[in-house]
Amino acid sequence: MLHTIAAFDRLGEENAFAVLARATALAHQGRDIINLGIGQPDFKTPQHIVEAAIKALRDGHHGYTPASGLLATREAVVRRTLTTTGVEVSPENVMILPGGKPTMFAAILMFGEPGAEILYPDPGFPIYRSMIEFTGAAPVPVPIREENGFAFSAEETLALITPKTRLLILNSPANPTGGVTPRAEIEKLVKGLAKHPEVAILSDEIYDVMTYDGETHCSLLNFPEIRDRLIVLNGWSKTWAMTGWRMGWSIWPNGEKGAHLYDKVRKLAVNCWSCVNAPSQYAGIAAIDGPQDDVEKMMRAFDNRRKIVVEGLNALPGISCITPKGAFYAFPNVSKTGWKAKKLASALLEDAGVALIGGPDFGVLGEGYVRLSYANSEENILRALERIEAFLAK
Repeated sequence: MLHTIAAFDRLGEENAFAVLARATALAHQGRDIINLGIGQPDFKTPQHIVEAAIKALRDGHHGYTPASGLLATREAVVRRTLTTTGVEVSPENVMILPGGKPTMFAAILMFGEPGAEILYPDPGFPIYRSMIEFTGAAPVPVPIREENGFAFSAEETLALITPKTRLLILNSPANPTGGVTPRAEIEKLVKGLAKHPEVAILSDEIYDVMTYDGETHCSLLNFPEIRDRLIVLNGWSKTWAMTGWRMGWSIWPNGEKGAHLYDKVRKLAVNCWSCVNAPSQYAGIAAIDGPQDDVEKMMRAFDNRRKIVVEGLNALPGISCITPKGAFYAFPNVSKTGWKAKKLASALLEDAGVALIGGPDFGVLGEGYVRLSYANSEENILRALERIEAFLAK
């Protein structure tokens, strides 16, 4: 057997892709599978974005781009950031990456090592913990509780910081819960972080425009007192239905304390992915600067589906579901069904043809919950709810 380093044995996975593979295999066997597992909009990328990529190819943009991204793409991110947050950032702090995960990978790799601690949301996106464990750092879960509307608690988060804490990971609007943390709670957290100036912050804001019921996203960029240690993750995947384009951006710290981090991630890009392909970057510019009608249409559809999902889940025996305020996920409580969450999700896929993700795939506090993505049609969601009801009635 070839000997690899121990770190690779600590790498986890994102089980949504395993569920997707199993659902696809069952579909190929002739089964009718309704996939509410994968976090992927069921809408096509808007046509003007596709046309921008085609034009870029026809115009001969076939070569390498800078490791940090085309200046024009970074400037588009600057414009978009100003529009959505009211904060002006420099293109020299913007990095274009092949999706959102490379920002997590880079930030956690920079701060994680044996003896260090990294705080991350639980339940939360599984790659946070996977990468923390890969580096040898100790993963410290920040509880995300149903009784808080799946918002993080500033008090509980701050209490977990120790002299070993290097990085704090935040996510709002959140995957898998759909929780949105109110501005007042974020302000309380930022105030408390003043006592911990050596703790860096990674704010995953990939679902920033996906809020409902009058909720608004509060970006950590709105707090200049932490800008010199703040990394903001964002991208094109969710907002413009561009998951397969692998297009993300991140905004890195300014000021003397954190400015060197940008060059570190640039060097990591040179050593790993080199650059993001040119046609996708031109498509990214078109997404930001072009009409947003398709985004608004998609959000209206998600909102309608969200209401159907919440009403339908709360009508099922043993299931309760608080109303998600963001993203396109519901995180229903299934503890009263008598099933363990992962076993229930597996049985629903194999026996009822409905793909969901068990809550423990998002952390130890995910037990008793499943994640349901309403990035699928109303018709399919209603069919899925009927199948779940029939399964639970057996």
